[in-house]
Amino acid sequence: MRPEQPSRVVKTAEHLCEAFPGWTWEKPDDDVTDDVLLLAHTKGHLARLDMPGDFDPDTPYFPGIAAHARRSVAAALKASRHALATREPSFSLMRPPGHHATPDQAMGFCYLNQVATAALSARVHSGASRVAVWDFDAHHGNGTEDILRGRDGFLFCSVHQSPCYPGTGLRSQGNCRNRPVPPHAPRLAHMQALRESLDEVVDFKPDLVLVSAGFDAYAGDPITEMTLEREDFENLGKWLGESGLPAAAVLEGGYSAELPRLVASFLSAWAG
Repeated sequence: MRPEQPSRVVKTAEHLCEAFPGWTWEKPDDDVTDDVLLLAHTKGHLARLDMPGDFDPDTPYFPGIAAHARRSVAAALKASRHALATREPSFSLMRPPGHHATPDQAMGFCYLNQVATAALSARVHSGASRVAVWDFDAHHGNGTEDILRGRDGFLFCSVHQSPCYPGTGLRSQGNCRNRPVPPHAPRLAHMQALRESLDEVVDFKPDLVLVSAGFDAYAGDPITEMTLEREDFENLGKWLGESGLPAAAVLEGGYSAELPRLVASFLSAWAG
């Protein structure tokens, strides 16, 4: 069974609604226009999403997958606009994830890159002159890096397991700052890398931070070899809140049965 299942979002939503009845939940807009998606992707890629045929062994074609991916992008756009307008924490609990999707390729469970699209849209449509992406998923956000690399006004910071899929993110280059962490690294070493990564984001003085919030660095995740515990994700949320920066996060990876509680710990600490 593929680990990227609808139950990831369904169970997490149920848990969050029960644990935090006072939180506000909104549905994403029905669709996102091609002109926005073309900020990050090619016309050929958008056309390919509607054509039958699997993209790779991890990224199958399903009828309607393009519409699902577009809604995931729409949710990220809505979250980023909310963060800019209100400076309140904003989280998109949608799937499929996106940070592996490159300008012209769907891969690694990802069809459209919602974080990169939201980052570019924030600059073009919302007046954010400096946008940072903080990616703490256990896998390197190769697609986000490909899309944002070398673009003025953007910073991409990632902490990820290496060696691990997709085998990228081994070094930093220009506005893309990578901190690879070996499998089974001590928690303190991993958290130190995450602290340094977020410090780079803060030093960049962005108008908006977009977070690729992956929870697969959890010690119990079935597809990675990392050691973080629930309280570590709570600390990530606390750090993000203490930064005082307008920020929106989107769900990326996280495939253990503990995902609802990991997300809850992160969001609760972020909300203060």
